[in-house]
Order: sequence, then structure tokens, then C-alpha cells
Amino acid sequence: NSLLQNDQSNTNVIINNNEIVNEIQNNINMKKQSYDLVGDIHGQAPELERLLEKLSYKKFDGVWKHTERKMIFLGDFVDRGDYQKEVINIVRPMIEQGHALSVMGNHEYNAIAYYTKDKDGNYLRSHNNKHLKQHQKFLAAYENDSDSWNDVINWFKTLPLWLDLDGLRVVHACWDFNLISKLNSSKLTDDLLQQSAITGTWQNDAIETVLKGKEIPLPDGQSFPDKDNNIRHH
Repeated sequence: NSLLQNDQSNTNVIINNNEIVNEIQNNINMKKQSYDLVGDIHGQAPELERLLEKLSYKKFDGVWKHTERKMIFLGDFVDRGDYQKEVINIVRPMIEQGHALSVMGNHEYNAIAYYTKDKDGNYLRSHNNKHLKQHQKFLAAYENDSDSWNDVINWFKTLPLWLDLDGLRVVHACWDFNLISKLNSSKLTDDLLQQSAITGTWQNDAIETVLKGKEIPLPDGQSFPDKDNNIRHH
């Protein structure tokens, strides 16, 4: 009787231990991924690194990572700042090694369109003085390195237009349910790129909305200069 009682006791202990392990495993599985969201870096690499340090990210083998959280970049890595390549060299390894996610910003889209020609040999984004000024810092960084320029443009194309995660939706500017449903895929395909560069197409409206946001016309005769002194009527 004594041996039988001990066997039953041990069995109960094993069963109880298994229940504890299962409960722990369930708690681990239920724990959602935590994220830090950062947008519009615009060539400011020193500021980005200070922010990563403040958020307790650390560099391992040259790549920033966090032991528990992931970064989600909201795009607009380039233009304006003095550290164009340096920003790409920070964020790209984080994304490619799974320590960060990112969506495409309108500045990545503009860089792709500025680089790409249509079937008639015209650039999708015209090379006028206004656009040249907007992209000056990015273009200068790759001026004597066409291979790297081509490589980074192709990498920009891999960035999704939006992320639909568990309990979290991420987009650079505007989550328009109807337009996102019509686009159907978050990938900027070559066909979508070509069609979205044509004013008046639904693809143009979709990309303008998702990456730049809704625009509302101002009353007749009303306008304002933006930060780059471009006159805006919307």
C-alpha cells in the first residue's frame, strides 16, 4: 500500500508539473510582439542612433537589435539630411535580419519613380528643378556609385506599402480601406508603379493617398507656401 501510494504521488507531481509547463507555454504563445514605431528619418543617422540607444537597442555584429521588441520604420529614410547612405546602412540590415519591419514612404516611392522610365523612355518622375532640389541630398550621396544607387532603388521596391499585423495596421500616411482593398497587395509591382505615375488613374489616387494622405482643395484663390516654398492649393 505504501509503495502504491508513493507511485500515485509521483504521478500526481508529474501531472501537475506538465500542467505548469503547458500554462507557461500558453502564456508565452499569448504574449504579443512589442514594437517601437519611428518615422521620417530623412538622412539623420546620428539622431537615429541616439534614439535607438535611448530605446535600449544595442549593436551586435554591426546591427542594431532589441532583446524583446522590434522596430517598425514608417519610411522616408532619404532626402533632406546629410547622412543618406548612413541611414540606409543602419535600417537595411535591421530589416533584412528580422530585427525591424518597414513600410514604404512617399520619398522612397519618389526615388523609385525618379530613377525609372516609362515605355517611351521618359522618367516617371520628371527631372525638373523642383524635383532635383527635393532629391538633391540623396542623388549626391550616390552620384559616383551607380551600382549602389541601382541596388538601393531595388531594395526600396521590396518595402511594402502597408503592414497588417496582429492587432496593428501600419501605413506611411493614410489607411483608406477602399483603396487598399482595390490595390489588393501591399507590393509595389512594376505595373502598379507605371500606372500610379499617370495622373487621373485610380492607381495614382491610391498611391497618393496611401503614401501622402488625403488632400482637400482650398477655397478659390486660397493657397499657402509649404516648408520648401512650394505654393499649395490643397
